[in-house]
Parts: sequence; structure tokens; C-alpha cells
Amino acid sequence: MNKDQVEGRIEEAKGKLKEVTGKVVGNKVLEQKGKTQNANGKVQAGYGDLKADINKSI
Repeated sequence: MNKDQVEGRIEEAKGKLKEVTGKVVGNKVLEQKGKTQNANGKVQAGYGDLKADINKSI
């Protein structure tokens, strides 16, 4: 795994935690921030996956 994959997965987890916490306590702002952070983490992890695939093919 490369740096982007690891950081992306961590951001996904932190975002999911914020999202669930926001739902539980009824805080829509926290829930939305969690969804955004989760999506950003997925993008970063996807970028890391792409980099890994390119390095494997070279």
C-alpha cells in the first residue's frame, strides 16, 4: 500500500465515524461533514489505488 491509499482509508473511517455520530446525536452539520470527509477519503484512496496499478504495470 502506498501513502495515498493509507491516508485515504483513514479519512474514510474518520468521516464515517463523524457521519454516524452526527446521526446519533441529531447533528446534521456533523453528519454532513462526515459524509464529505468520507467521500474525500474515497477519492484519495482511489487515487492511491490507481498509482499502485500504474506502478505494477510498469
